[in-house]
Amino acid sequence: MNETYYSFNKYLRGKFGERVHRISIDAGFNCPNVDGVLSKEGCIYCDNKGFSAYAGKAKDVKTQITESIEYYKKKSGIKKFIAYFQAFSNTYSDIKSLKEKYDTIRQFPEIAGLFISTRPDCINEEKIKLIGSYKNEYLVWIEYGLQTTNDQALQALNRNHTYENFTRAVTLTRKYGINVGVHLILGLPWLTHADTMRDAILLSKLDIQGIKLHVLHIFKDTKLYQMHKERPVKLPTQKEYIKMVCDFLERIPDNIVILRLISSANPKFLVAPLWMNDKNSVIDCIKKEFMSRGTKQGYLVKINNN
Repeated sequence: MNETYYSFNKYLRGKFGERVHRISIDAGFNCPNVDGVLSKEGCIYCDNKGFSAYAGKAKDVKTQITESIEYYKKKSGIKKFIAYFQAFSNTYSDIKSLKEKYDTIRQFPEIAGLFISTRPDCINEEKIKLIGSYKNEYLVWIEYGLQTTNDQALQALNRNHTYENFTRAVTLTRKYGINVGVHLILGLPWLTHADTMRDAILLSKLDIQGIKLHVLHIFKDTKLYQMHKERPVKLPTQKEYIKMVCDFLERIPDNIVILRLISSANPKFLVAPLWMNDKNSVIDCIKKEFMSRGTKQGYLVKINNN
């Protein structure tokens, strides 16, 4: 691999031989961390309106896919798409409802992949079997929101699941040959740099296929925003984040796909860090940092294995 990291774009071009775009979908699912089963407060940083264009707009799945395909075909000439069930917990329903929503993709020959974002405590064997049934026709991934392997930090985030919940979910998902992606937040104020590197080392030993990185962010109308107003929450600077990402990826095997290096957000809801919306600049700086070090993703994995 000549690149400094195994990008999602490179992975998709290797699978399909052309550019593929992910369509973010709000299928109307809820979350046990919001509806009162686990909590009514949700994660302290969470507001789907900051990331999902369709969050709260009450458009059905078919309409969302139709509009998105038409838009990106016209704008960029893209011919293949991935349906990404993103908002809230997209396995948090009964089997009949899940199948009905997922099956919408069968109406669109342009759809080549099915990606499902959910919590690691919102799956069971029946749901995994259903998702696995799409593998013969589509590229199928489940992305689990983990955020950190540290249970104390998960509690501080009000995630209401554990790292053990996640490892069990990975084992069950891989039993059916479904690709596993992991969401990680870098820059949690309760964790040291060593804690974050421990996240990387633990994940590097698991049977996962992708990692999606986020910087801790503050949205309006969240618990984290209220905390921030009372006592400013320490967030990483752009320079600190770039270093953290490179340190992290050096410990991640180079066959694991990096689904995202940095998230961006709707400026109407974003309070901090504002630099995260300069996404292309951050990615360029990460590449330059790797080049200045003379390292890349997996660098320390190979050294430690020799």
